[in-house]
Amino acid sequence: MKNFMMALARFMAFLGGIVLTILIVLTCISIIGRLLNGVFHSALMESVAPGFSQWMIELGVGPLNGDFELVEAGVAFAIFAFLPLCQITAGHASVDILTNSFPAGVNRLLRMITELVFAAVLILIAWKLYEGMLSKMRYNETSFLLQFPIWWAYAASLFGAIIAACVGVYVALVRCYEFFTGRIVIHDGVETGT
Repeated sequence: MKNFMMALARFMAFLGGIVLTILIVLTCISIIGRLLNGVFHSALMESVAPGFSQWMIELGVGPLNGDFELVEAGVAFAIFAFLPLCQITAGHASVDILTNSFPAGVNRLLRMITELVFAAVLILIAWKLYEGMLSKMRYNETSFLLQFPIWWAYAASLFGAIIAACVGVYVALVRCYEFFTGRIVIHDGVETGT
């Protein structure tokens, strides 16, 4: 089960990475287009090469329409796509100054409680995303510029949130097992190679 959950978490992180890479390229193209549009509208360019300047503007050189809407939707998905790997590798930020001095049993108890709370919160987030998606579907809300249905972004995020919740529940169950048996199944730290 551990290998399956790790593979699922890695797959989601890979998917999130692809989406972020596409968003970075999209943003760069939009910024370059916005910069070139400003250059072609400048007095210098219109005086030096007015025909070329006008031709490029008519060609549509400029920022991508609705780029921020796509970035907003894509980043929301990417956040949920990275959560499973962060959850299963214990990659969340933690302050261990005090807990390092506790006995191993106390630390296992604290890990168990933390993971149970994490799992509950991830389930709550997935549930609320589901309700939000249904609401956006019911009212046919669309984005301002691109006019794509907003529920699409909710559905993509919900997919990531459900996977994150499943991995969160798995990790919480593992931490419960570790607490009651004293055997460590998932070590703390980034150990994606195991």
